[in-house]
Amino acid sequence: MTVTSRRALAALATATVLGATALAVPAFAADVPGKAGEAPKTALKEGTLEWGVKASFRKYLTKPLVHGETKVADGAKQAEKNGVFTFTGGEGKQDPSSQSIATTFKGSVHFLGHPRRGSAGFDLDITLADLKVVTDAKSGGKKGNITADVTTGDGKKQDDVPIAALDLSGVKPVDGADGVKTYAKIPAKLTAKGAEVFTYEGTPYYDEGEDLDPATLSVKESAEEPSKKDEGTQTDGGTQTGEGSKSGEGTKTGEGTKSGEDSKAENNAGAAIFDGNLDWGVKKKFRDYLAKPATAGKTEVADGTQKSGDNFRFVQGKGSYNATAGTLDATFAGSVRFTGHKGQMDLKFSNFKVTARVSGKSGTLSADVSAKDLETGKTNVTTAMPLAKLQLTADALKAKDGIVSLWGVPATLTAEGAKVFMNYETGEALDPVTVRVAVDKNAKLPTDQAPTGSDSGTGTSSGTGTTGSSGSGTTATNTSTANTTGGAATTGGAATTGGGTGTGDTTSLASTGANTPTGPLLGAAGALVLAGSGAVFATRRRGRTTAQG
Repeated sequence: MTVTSRRALAALATATVLGATALAVPAFAADVPGKAGEAPKTALKEGTLEWGVKASFRKYLTKPLVHGETKVADGAKQAEKNGVFTFTGGEGKQDPSSQSIATTFKGSVHFLGHPRRGSAGFDLDITLADLKVVTDAKSGGKKGNITADVTTGDGKKQDDVPIAALDLSGVKPVDGADGVKTYAKIPAKLTAKGAEVFTYEGTPYYDEGEDLDPATLSVKESAEEPSKKDEGTQTDGGTQTGEGSKSGEGTKTGEGTKSGEDSKAENNAGAAIFDGNLDWGVKKKFRDYLAKPATAGKTEVADGTQKSGDNFRFVQGKGSYNATAGTLDATFAGSVRFTGHKGQMDLKFSNFKVTARVSGKSGTLSADVSAKDLETGKTNVTTAMPLAKLQLTADALKAKDGIVSLWGVPATLTAEGAKVFMNYETGEALDPVTVRVAVDKNAKLPTDQAPTGSDSGTGTSSGTGTTGSSGSGTTATNTSTANTTGGAATTGGAATTGGGTGTGDTTSLASTGANTPTGPLLGAAGALVLAGSGAVFATRRRGRTTAQG
């Protein structure tokens, strides 16, 4: 079956996938099938593997500028509406003593995108075949891999490449009719080798440890068979082990927010905010994406915005603070505008606002968003769009020396923000947010640099959702009629010309502290204008585009 998507579908799941957690690939016992003298293994047959690889990658291929195709063959099937894949005919063995399994499936899936200009073929050309699910005897079958034979457009083939690291520790098998056992929704993360497979122009779409689609494994058990020596079904010996994954390092919250008895505002039931700064870098992967030569991205700050390391500092904080109620409402002056792909990508944020509530240990970062629609060339403006959810501590809003400080607060992408950043998913980690406001007219704001993102934080990705009009906030209006080639639907109606260039510095991110690109999201799967798609369109003219970070 062949699925060819020529235009982005509004009903498809929101991409993105994008903060990434490091996870090493577990090593697998090479003797899963059994050796002479061991207890007999249970034969597995008629197995199926349901796995979509990554929803944001499938969605990425549907973009008009990608001109992608997805083809399944050799017995594999794909669900309707660009859904998950089912690989069939699974056969293998299970070791009853360790619960480890090794099962091979029939079927292949072929991903194509970015047709070559002036010649046949595609710049993105990846085939996955001969998929296997192998779990580790040492972990009692709780850790495993999905491997595949990988063939690329240049004809090179690699056998048994570990694509996904599986964690079955929280998955309980369900017994069905006729001896069928199902392991549903097994969490999967991209391995280091998998990140090397999903690349475009030499840059990985996703980082090692990023969430992939969960996998569902169903197998039919039959009577035990005598063990045979060296069945030859071992896969991927010699991979490195890594127990657990660290996430969210560098995003400590609440530092600098200890109470100070000498602060008059600390017990003030309703203090005004006299000044304040908001430091935020949006998302490191997005900054890296803009630094790519193919993107030729630029960043313009205006209306008082300053560069502070890799952060943007929005200034002149105003609003209210209530120590008794534990609330903060602050607005900040300044704007930042991102452009790239010769003007096809144009996105601007301004009029930032932070609301924080101790009662719910949460907050919201919102902004006015303007973004260019690639199909119409018009600029859509949405006011007060929630971009990030903030995670607070219980004492986050206590003042010290007249300053309320939210330092390096973890931030995740909202559903509305995911519509702007098409290739990032709801719940994906953004750069941490730092807010410092003066609630005493004599207090002086700190000037030190706030922490920036490393895209190592975590967040839950929904893998579902829809593109379409620009989320919440007030109504969007069209403010420009600039023409553009290509014609990709904007996410959330928030893609734009960002309103004039302002008076701030205009520099390429490559010269403002952005790191060398570490890789677009699997959207490279998509490009989050923020991770694995939205206002940040990974695009090139005439159907060639680089996936956004």
